[in-house]
Amino acid sequence: MHTTPLPAITEQTFAAEVLAADLPVLLDFTTAWCPPCRALAPILHKVAAEHAGRLKVVTVDGDTEAALAARLRVKGFSTIIAFAGGKEVARHVGLTTKEKLLKLLEART
Repeated sequence: MHTTPLPAITEQTFAAEVLAADLPVLLDFTTAWCPPCRALAPILHKVAAEHAGRLKVVTVDGDTEAALAARLRVKGFSTIIAFAGGKEVARHVGLTTKEKLLKLLEART
């Protein structure tokens, strides 16, 4: 199955794409060498496709964006941080299910 890559966020685009987003955002800190990250990718793509227009799913390369990872206190990969209204509302480290990813955003209400 061919999927479009999820939008990549950098230190320079973080504020505009995540903090100022009109929709809730799932931000995935990932790396190319991380097996759980690769296993999580199709789940994130499914969430993005099924909830398009209701939430954003974006990725950050934890290797090239180490300063952003440090700023957000990311200690391991994969780390998913849920944002709503420009604020972190939840986070999860490691492989998880689609249902648990969506529950991260339920914390915003």
